[in-house]
Amino acid sequence: MPEEVSHVSSSVVLDEYLPLGGASPRTVLQPLRDMATSARKAKQRDTLRRVKVKEARSRRGDVQGPATVYLQVVGAGSRDSAPSVYLFSEFNRCLFNCGEGTQRLMQEHKLKAARLDNIFLTRVSWENVGGLSGMILTLKDIGVPECVLSGPPQLESYLNAIKVFSGPLEDIKLSVRPYTETYTDDTMTVYQVPIFAQLRGDGRRPSPGSGRSSPTSHRNELWSPEDKEDAHTNNSNERAASPGGKTKSTRDPSLVVAFVCKLHPKKGNFLVVQAKELGLPVGTAAIGPLIAALKDGKTITYEGKEIRPEDVCTPTYPGPVFIVIECPSEEFAEAVCTNQELSRYQRGGTEDPAALVVHMTPESVLKTDQYKQWMERFPSTTEHLILNEQASTVHNIRSHKIQAQLNMIHPEIFPELKAYKSKEAQAALHVPNIRAECLLKFQLRPVMEWQRDAIPACDTEEFVKEASEVPNFLREVDECKRFRSTDAAVLSGRAEKHPEVVFLGTGSALPMKIRNVSGTLVNISASQSVLLDCGEGTFGQLCRHYGDDVDEALAKISTVFISHLHADHHTGLLKLLYQRERALTTLGKAFSPISLVAPIQIMTWLNQYHDHCEEILSHVNIIPNRFLCEGAEVPKFKTKSFIQTLLKKNDLEMFQTCPVRHCKNAYACSITHQSGWKLAFSGDTRPCDAFAHLGKNATLLIHEATLEDGMEEEAAEKRHSTTSQAIGIGMKMNAEFIMLNHFSQRYAKIPLFSEDFNDRVGISFDHMRRPEAVSDEVPSEGGRGVFKFTL
Repeated sequence: MPEEVSHVSSSVVLDEYLPLGGASPRTVLQPLRDMATSARKAKQRDTLRRVKVKEARSRRGDVQGPATVYLQVVGAGSRDSAPSVYLFSEFNRCLFNCGEGTQRLMQEHKLKAARLDNIFLTRVSWENVGGLSGMILTLKDIGVPECVLSGPPQLESYLNAIKVFSGPLEDIKLSVRPYTETYTDDTMTVYQVPIFAQLRGDGRRPSPGSGRSSPTSHRNELWSPEDKEDAHTNNSNERAASPGGKTKSTRDPSLVVAFVCKLHPKKGNFLVVQAKELGLPVGTAAIGPLIAALKDGKTITYEGKEIRPEDVCTPTYPGPVFIVIECPSEEFAEAVCTNQELSRYQRGGTEDPAALVVHMTPESVLKTDQYKQWMERFPSTTEHLILNEQASTVHNIRSHKIQAQLNMIHPEIFPELKAYKSKEAQAALHVPNIRAECLLKFQLRPVMEWQRDAIPACDTEEFVKEASEVPNFLREVDECKRFRSTDAAVLSGRAEKHPEVVFLGTGSALPMKIRNVSGTLVNISASQSVLLDCGEGTFGQLCRHYGDDVDEALAKISTVFISHLHADHHTGLLKLLYQRERALTTLGKAFSPISLVAPIQIMTWLNQYHDHCEEILSHVNIIPNRFLCEGAEVPKFKTKSFIQTLLKKNDLEMFQTCPVRHCKNAYACSITHQSGWKLAFSGDTRPCDAFAHLGKNATLLIHEATLEDGMEEEAAEKRHSTTSQAIGIGMKMNAEFIMLNHFSQRYAKIPLFSEDFNDRVGISFDHMRRPEAVSDEVPSEGGRGVFKFTL
C-alpha cells in the first residue's frame, strides 16, 4: 500500500477530528500510528564528504571540467513560486535566487542542499532573498561548512539583519563576494555583471511583483521605544547614523547583477584502440602518466615514437556559456540592452555566443521593442528560458495530491487547490524560447538539449483513483457522508456564525512537502481577516488556496499577529505585505498599513531591512505584544490609537496576549468578537497556566502539539507541548473545541495520537477550512459531545 494513500484512508476518520461521528479514533488510527513509527528514518549523512572529494581533486591538480551539467528550474516565477534555478554538476551545486518556498520545493523534489555552497542573487529584493534565511539555517543544521553569496553589496547588510532572529550563525561560514570579483570553481567560471538603471522619480524601487512604488518614501519611525527594556531594539550601534541623527539608508534599487557562467573545457576521450595500434602500454600501470600528458595537450615520445594528442584523443570539448539575468522593470531595459559585457556573447561579439539565456523578466518588459531586439541579437542557436508570472505549472505536487484525496472525504473542509493565472497576454517573441516549468532541465553536457522527463505531473483523477483503490476507503467515505447528512438535518436552523478558519501552515521548524510552517487565517467577516503567524511561504499557500481570488483575500487582511521571532513564524511577513499592497492597487482600494501585533524586537529586523534592502516600514502599525497583556499600561497615544483601530475595524471586544513558556518574548493571544465567539491561539509553548486563564471558555482553541506522548523530555527541552499536554490545557481552559497544530515534520502526514483524544479534539491539515456556520449546541452520539460543523 502506498505510504501516502494509507494515510488518506486512515483520514476517513476525520469525522473524529472534525469530528463527524463514527468509530473510536484509537481503534481506526492505530495502524497509522504503527506505520508512522516504523517510517521514521535515522539515516545520518556525512555532509563533509563533498568537501573531502573537492580537497582531493585540488591536491591532484585536476582541472578537467565536469562530464554532466544541467540547469534545472526550481521556482518557475509564477505568483506563488518565485523564480529560482538550480545548477547541477557532479562536482558541486549552486542556486540562482532563493525566494520564499525554494527550500520546500528542493526538499519535495529531492534537489540536495547538502552540496550547495554558492548562491547567486540578482538583486536584493524579497522576491529573490525571501527564502534565504531559512535556507542558511538549514545549511547550518545539515553541516554545510561554508556558503558564499554573490550579488549586490547590500547582501552584507541582509546577513547582519537576519541575525536578529537567527542568532549568530557561528556554525557556518557566510560571506558575500563583491560583484567586482570573478568566481571559479570545479565546474565553471562566473563573471558578475553589474547593471545600473536610471530610475525615475525619487529612485524608489517597485514592490516585488507590483511594478509600483511603495506608498511612502520617507523612513517612517513607527515605534521608538522609550523605556530601557526596549532600548536595544533601537540600538544606535546596530544602525548606521548619518549627520542629524537620522539613519543612513544604503538601499540601492538601481542595481541588478547578471551572471555570465562559462563551463570549464572538458578534456577529450582517450582512444584505446588507436593507442594500442601505436604501441602504447594500454592496460599497464605505465599508461596513466601518458594518458594525463596527452589529455593535457602534450606530445609524448614512447619507445622512440612521437605521439601527438590528436592521434589518440578526441578534441577538447569547449565550455558552453549561459547567462542569468533579471530585468525587473522597463526602467532597467535600457541598461540591460546596452550593456557591453553582455553584448560580447551576442552575434558579432568577442566571445562564443551564449548557449542559454535565463530571463527572470516580467511580461511587460518582454513586450517592449527594445528588449525583443536585444534578445534577437543572440544567434538562433541560443535558447531562451523565461521565468515569470506567465508560468502555468504546479510546483507543490504533494500538497495537491493529499488535498485531492482529502477532498473526497469532505469537499467543504478540504477544498480543491487552485492556481493563480495571470491575465496578461504573452509577448510575441521571435527567438527560440521556452516558458519555465518546475523541474524543467536544460542540459549543457554531455549534449545540449531540453529535458522534460523530471517535470512532475499533477493528475487529480489519478490521485483520486489511487485513494479509491485502498481497501475500505470508499465505504468509509460513504459512511462519513451519511453522518454529515444526519448532522446537517439535526443542526438545521440552529447554527451561529463563527469565523472561518483556514490553516495555511501546520508544521514546525521548516517547510516540508506536506506541511508548510505556521500560518492561520481567521476570516472574521466578509471584509476583515486576521492572520495568526506568518511563516515562510504563507503567501504561496494563500495563492494555492484562493487562486484567482487571492487579491480579495489579501485585501481583507488588516491584522497580523506574530507570536515570537523564530523564523518559521514570521519570515513570510514581508512578501505578504508587498503582495497585499499590490492587491489593494489592483482592486482600486486605498492603501492602509496593517496592524502588526508582534514582539517589539521585530522592529530591529524591519528597521534594518528597510534601511539597507527595501522600503517596508510604511506597511505596518506596530502594536507590541506586551501592551495587550492584562493590566498592561500603554505609554504612547499612538499605540493606544492603533489598538482602538484594530478593535474597531475587526468588530472585536478584546484582543489580549500573554507571555508563554517558549523563547524570550513569546506570546499567545485571545480574540473575543462582539458577537460572542472567542478564539485562543497558543503560538509555541510548553503547557502554560497563564494561557489557560487567557483563553477561558474559548469557542475554539488552536494549540501547538509538536510532539507525541512519550516525548515529554524532548518537548520540555525544546519548549514545546505534546498532544496530551495541549489537550490538557484545552480542558483546563474549558474550550468548546481544541484544534491541534504545529506538528513536528517527523510526522510526515499525520501526527501520532494520544489516549486523550476525544470528540472535542481535532488535528489540522494545510488548506483545511473550518466553515463559518457551526452548531451552538453539541449533539452527541453515545453520550459524547461533539463540536460539529454544519454542512
